Amino acid sequence: MAEEIKPVARERQVKTTEEIKEETPQTEEIIEGKNKKTEELSEAEAKKKKKKIKRQISKGQAHIKCTYNNTMVMISDMNGAMLGWSSSGLLGFKGAKKATPYAATQVVQDVAEKVKKYGIQELEVFVKGVGSGRESSIRSLANRGFELTAIKDVTPIPHNGCRPKKPRRV
Repeated sequence: MAEEIKPVARERQVKTTEEIKEETPQTEEIIEGKNKKTEELSEAEAKKKKKKIKRQISKGQAHIKCTYNNTMVMISDMNGAMLGWSSSGLLGFKGAKKATPYAATQVVQDVAEKVKKYGIQELEVFVKGVGSGRESSIRSLANRGFELTAIKDVTPIPHNGCRPKKPRRV
């Protein structure tokens, strides 16, 4: 009763060499089109490979934020576009060492190296915060060859803003 199922033999279509030759020019045209694209890309890459000229900026702004825990220095152009920044935590100082005057001088040194390529000579300095690195960071900016045209304290001062904590009962 059980019939055996025999596989049906399928006929393969064998192409002649003439048929294959007729198909190959189409693929060559496609390949040539890709080569044209790669040639266009190589021209674009050549334009990219030309050395990008960094914009030369003579005046800029230095924003120094000195908190009890960290010191951050950011240098921007006169419009506020950031050119370089650094912080004592970024340089590897840990814990209480981040807020020291020595860490502030190291931060300024790092930022000065990053911004050297822009050719900044004059800086307006804006200092925010009450940390111990305020004066040392300003001094080290002056020692790094920047001419400081203005130094302004922009520390936010509350006009009796938040309600203070209740006094401790000891």
